[in-house]
Amino acid sequence: MEDENRYFDLGSLGGMQNAQEAAPKDNEKRKMLWRGIFLGLLIAIIIELITFGAAKIAGSRKTGKNASALELSEDSAINTQTVRKLQVLESTIDQYFYLEGLTDEKLQDGLYKGLLEALEDPYSEYYTAAELEDLMSQMSGIYYGIGAYVSMDKKSSLPKISGVIAGTPAEAAGLRANDLLYKIGDISTYGMSLTEAVSYIRGEEGTEVTMTIIREGVSDYLEVTATRQKVISPTVKYQMLDDEMGYIQIVEFDDITADQFADALATLRGSQMKGLILDLRANPGGGLASVVDISEMLLPDGLVVYTEDKDGNRVEYKSDGKREIDIPMVVLVDMNSASAAEILAGAIQDYGKGTLIGTTTFGKGIVQQIIPFMDGSAVKVTVSSYFTPKGRNIHGIGIEPDIVCEFEGETYYNTDGEYDNQLEKAKEVLSGMMK
Repeated sequence: MEDENRYFDLGSLGGMQNAQEAAPKDNEKRKMLWRGIFLGLLIAIIIELITFGAAKIAGSRKTGKNASALELSEDSAINTQTVRKLQVLESTIDQYFYLEGLTDEKLQDGLYKGLLEALEDPYSEYYTAAELEDLMSQMSGIYYGIGAYVSMDKKSSLPKISGVIAGTPAEAAGLRANDLLYKIGDISTYGMSLTEAVSYIRGEEGTEVTMTIIREGVSDYLEVTATRQKVISPTVKYQMLDDEMGYIQIVEFDDITADQFADALATLRGSQMKGLILDLRANPGGGLASVVDISEMLLPDGLVVYTEDKDGNRVEYKSDGKREIDIPMVVLVDMNSASAAEILAGAIQDYGKGTLIGTTTFGKGIVQQIIPFMDGSAVKVTVSSYFTPKGRNIHGIGIEPDIVCEFEGETYYNTDGEYDNQLEKAKEVLSGMMK
């Protein structure tokens, strides 16, 4: 499924400088419009928060007062001057803006989204009611799209395919992990938020979406077309391998993932598993509760992860150790293993419960919270940093594997996925641990 908060580092890519410089004029005009009314949106969003009953959250953090006590202050960006400027800007748009299709609702949503963009945090975002509903459906594992996990590439500021679900339109179209989305249809993705890009990819079942992509090692743009369909995203895959080895891949951490993982683990144990390969490659993360629940099935008694907010308040998440895994384990990670996947990998590494194999993970060590409003909209904001049991904050750094093993992508795709050199390395290491 296309995900709303996944950002990964692609690494080197030929021709990327050109992609960065090729921002379309229409997109730039649109961004200039929202930025031009930035001061006005400050007051607009606060009024909205008061109306929807959410200002108590914002007000209590700073003043400890009830939201109803909030007033315009001349010492704040939210003052009578910004109210007047907002009115002038709206009047200017009404008088001069030429293109059709602009509505009050679009302007309002643009104001709210612009406020979150002003935080300069790629993980904080405003959701309309429709976008929030879409997000909730994707967290349930069912949606309408092409079956690709989409993240944001930090170096190019373009959306990126971070993984492809087997048997979906994305796989049939030939999309691969790390493909950069340069255009969706005729629309350039440069400067888009991840949510906006995903909204263009999704659509009614049976309709087509054409994407122009940049692929590492290919000198020209590639164009692929996929037909949208209902996608049921499997979050856990498992099988017994040879030599009494079990294999579990966690695709992402959704509401249903912990139960699926428990079933997979029980099934493999029933098949006389003596060693486990846990695959977290291309796992973009997900819910904190989900990864903590899974950690309790693997880790000893103690911390799984802890968070600290802007005021230094610490929240700890622990395992009671009652279900600690008692067989050798290796964990596969790569540059697309992020967020919740890094929480699990970091905790396993800190406790020495498994050997990490692959490449350095993405490095997302911060936590977001979705705060809904009474009109059905919501904001997602960064609220804290997280730390591994040993106190490591891996944000912007990632987790170094115990054994470095670069993925041989050309071999993998030339053999239709039959030969996975990283998985073979995991089997080799696990075999030595099981002796």
